[in-house]
Amino acid sequence: MGEAISTLHPYVASGVPVVGLEPSCLAALRSDAEELLEDPRAAEVAAGMLTLAELLSARQQAGTWTPPDLTGTRVVVQPHCHQASVVGFAADLSLLEAAGASVTRLGGCCGLAGNFGMEQGHYETSVAVAEHTLLPAVRDAGPDAVILADGMSCRVQLADLAGVRALHLAELLAGR
Repeated sequence: MGEAISTLHPYVASGVPVVGLEPSCLAALRSDAEELLEDPRAAEVAAGMLTLAELLSARQQAGTWTPPDLTGTRVVVQPHCHQASVVGFAADLSLLEAAGASVTRLGGCCGLAGNFGMEQGHYETSVAVAEHTLLPAVRDAGPDAVILADGMSCRVQLADLAGVRALHLAELLAGR
């Protein structure tokens, strides 16, 4: 993590927007780095890191970016646990709604939790957690809904357990 701080600090210090696309990595840089490292640059990097939604929302407010028209698009969103607990999801939700999407935000964990669901003896628990909210919501959403999950572990869990290719916010906004 120290190498990441060393690499990112000059960019953040110069005002270059640095975007974290993976919620767990962004959470590590926004929260864990300051707590774990005795490096004063970690606080600057933490303050300078943005989510994609935060960057695009600021650009939209400044009139330098216009979101795609998502009117009529039903989006079922599984926020990554780190989005819900550390990074925040408000900017994502606001951006999606401003684009015209109809958003259903799910609560709870996908069940994979990093490598937890892949470890011996954890599979059944991982599936049970996914069956609590995520998998029923995806089944109920139907084939026309877009399933959105920025976290890599959430996308892996959806692919493995539901046969669904979830999109990252960047992919949805790019029209994929």
